[in-house]
Amino acid sequence: MVEKDPRIDAYIGKAADFAKPILTHIRSLIHTICPDVKENIKWGVPHFDCYNAPLCSIAAFKSHCAINLWKAALIPDRHNIFGEKEAAGQFGKITTLKDLPSDKIMKEYFKEAVKLNKDGVKLSKPKSNEKKELIIPEALIKSFTKNKTAQRAFEALSYSHKKEYIDWITEAKTEETRAKRIATTLEWVTEGKSRNWKYEKKK
Repeated sequence: MVEKDPRIDAYIGKAADFAKPILTHIRSLIHTICPDVKENIKWGVPHFDCYNAPLCSIAAFKSHCAINLWKAALIPDRHNIFGEKEAAGQFGKITTLKDLPSDKIMKEYFKEAVKLNKDGVKLSKPKSNEKKELIIPEALIKSFTKNKTAQRAFEALSYSHKKEYIDWITEAKTEETRAKRIATTLEWVTEGKSRNWKYEKKK
């Protein structure tokens, strides 16, 4: 029996009209490939676990949708789909169903992801000195378009300080909290403050 999380129904219901059929189609595809998939909401977006391990997440933004396969680095990209698109998810920015590969190809990639989970394959942890590319939340990018001073100040921050702000924003549980944290971020970075400046002053 297919188990669906009503919070994902609500997420899709609130998405822009262009996004609804995309999210619905991908969700259906996931359930077809892994009938026992577990749905959840993590980091504010629909998340799917299979064989007690993360499988993927999907998300709708203002003008596109994205798919993030958790173990994409271990999946053979036989159809050269991933390429340089991964900043927006492995399948790039999806604005219509036509932007997706065929269902046959999609299933091929998702089946590889499911098999990795079934076989208990783990992603190797990056080395401590290895820096991951920072993905700036769209809401923060939008705020920067209205506040270039804050944008320049943010860009001047060190990698670790940028990451602290980005993690703080993306971990917000509600849109209201996220908006407040973005407003605070703009204020603090303009003043040259790090995310944890209050604690740094006490040292």
